[in-house]
Amino acid sequence: MFQLLKVDNAIDFMRWSKFAFVFSLMMIAVAIGTVATKKLNWGLDFTGGTLIEVGFEQPADLLKIRDSLEAAGFGDAIVQNFGTARDVLVRLQPRENAKGEVLGNQIIDALKVGTGQSVEMRRIEFVGPNVGDELAEAGGLAIIISLICILLYVSMRFEWRLAAGAVLALAHDVIITIGIFSLLEVEVDLTIVAALLTVVGYSLNDTIVVFDRIRENFRKMRKGEAPDVINNSITQTLSRTLITSGTTLFVVVALFMKGGTMIHGFALALLIGITVGTYSSIYVASALALKLGISREHLMPPQVEKEGEEFDAMP
Repeated sequence: MFQLLKVDNAIDFMRWSKFAFVFSLMMIAVAIGTVATKKLNWGLDFTGGTLIEVGFEQPADLLKIRDSLEAAGFGDAIVQNFGTARDVLVRLQPRENAKGEVLGNQIIDALKVGTGQSVEMRRIEFVGPNVGDELAEAGGLAIIISLICILLYVSMRFEWRLAAGAVLALAHDVIITIGIFSLLEVEVDLTIVAALLTVVGYSLNDTIVVFDRIRENFRKMRKGEAPDVINNSITQTLSRTLITSGTTLFVVVALFMKGGTMIHGFALALLIGITVGTYSSIYVASALALKLGISREHLMPPQVEKEGEEFDAMP
């Protein structure tokens, strides 16, 4: 068990809580505004349609490819590089009576004629619009239900003020991560939803460690106000938080740099979420619990009267 630090040796985190609140509110406002104006770059999993990955002999000219597809009747096609400059991803809106193989051959023929290069079909995927809507609804419900379950769990294990701080901190992490994805126009697919749920679990684990130490210190430290106890608790768990986040980020950065384009979005979501989550476990979850009035009385174990114990009811 860690030795309890004195108040004088603790870092005064709560001193900057007001500035952290302002910063977090600004980040959330910017994230919501970005999503409202730029929207999200929904992937094929949610929009439905056809995705075709092709490879060229030489670096591809995206402008020429778009002109070639528009001339062939595919003016709604979205064209972007996928990995190297010679790999191109073509996304098409759902089309009626269009089979995947036939549509893929039409795209290949249009690219060969328009670019004059040899084009290789790498893969082709088709998702119906109904399936895309169901996946979008299921992904959103998964995140909402996870937050509700977390609220109930933390309320039963700790106290509702800590539970509210934990859930608001998790919502803070998810909103900011989604806002950054909208700003960078990163394609949002099912791997991104999986990454967001992973971020929720990771951030909650860090928050629970801090909350457990806060409860322990409230029961053991007879002196000091609530801000002092919280500062001590965060200081005592700070080394654990930084080591855990640092080692996790090493792996995530490796996935982001060398993992390939298939998991690029997943690694980016984890990279953003872990960074924001480490900040929120200190300056959002604990600080919100303090603002809600958490005190020693709320976390003390209930006094159980022993059988046969006598007490004087007279004043």
